Amino acid sequence: MNIQQHEIAFLRNKELVIKPIYKGYSEDRKFVVEDGQNKYLLRTFDSIHIEQKQLEYAALSEMKRLSVKCSRPLEFGTIPSKGIGYMLLTYIEGRDALEELPSCSSSEQYQVGFEAGEELRKIHLYTKPAAASTWYEDKLKKHQRYMEKYRFSSVRIPYDTAIASFIEDHLALMKHRPNVFQHDDFHAGNLIMQEKRLAGVIDFNRFDWGDPDHEFLKLGMFSVETSVPFSIGLIRGYFKQEPDELFWKRYALYQAMCMFSSIVWIQQVKPEETEQMLERLNRVIEDHHGFEYMRPNWYSEYSE
Repeated sequence: MNIQQHEIAFLRNKELVIKPIYKGYSEDRKFVVEDGQNKYLLRTFDSIHIEQKQLEYAALSEMKRLSVKCSRPLEFGTIPSKGIGYMLLTYIEGRDALEELPSCSSSEQYQVGFEAGEELRKIHLYTKPAAASTWYEDKLKKHQRYMEKYRFSSVRIPYDTAIASFIEDHLALMKHRPNVFQHDDFHAGNLIMQEKRLAGVIDFNRFDWGDPDHEFLKLGMFSVETSVPFSIGLIRGYFKQEPDELFWKRYALYQAMCMFSSIVWIQQVKPEETEQMLERLNRVIEDHHGFEYMRPNWYSEYSE
């Protein structure tokens, strides 16, 4: 670790054990810090990201106000001589739901999902201050950039022309949507469980602002591969009732848009995992019968 203990006020004069964390795709360097009584999470980052990290830290303060089950902010600082910044947070004990859910019964998986949905609803109570652009404008521009990059990619998804047409026909569904705080990576791998219950939400570093329905994107992409009951529980915990057809139309639209952005992203970040990503995208396409269906197959597979 390239930060010394005395450089973090909260940790001064304590006997510490510091262990690195290697999981996840984040560029942050992460450490578990133990002082004999408590554990903390220390994240360090290059100072070029300081403004974004200040916003993330402020968002965690807002999550505390909203009583979201997640790490609490303790200290934020920079060390200019080393060109780095840091944030110190409380540590959430447990294991991630990706590892824990398979050992739970279907009803336990559903309950954890339901609890996660309740937390997500609280997260979305944090609304964006007035902005110059709308969610529709921002998302459309981003989608167009991805489509342009996709055209120059050598990798192709099945039925790409038909899926692109489906997207064009449904873009208006993004208009007049709320602009709320998004965790933007809300799936089983970023949830911590303890004793078969939800302990907390982690890794807010990809946060964004936008349509709350967009937050369910990672559910269909990733979480259903681990647990269908969990995924259904999350939706029902969030809505407290069956979501309406407009939700499912937007859900299908965002899944379809993700087909193209995922190819571009994997080619840029993890090209060696391209085949794995294609398998996942094929599964999503099948879930929606080539996007002829808005509600995915898996949603009707479990009832509580």
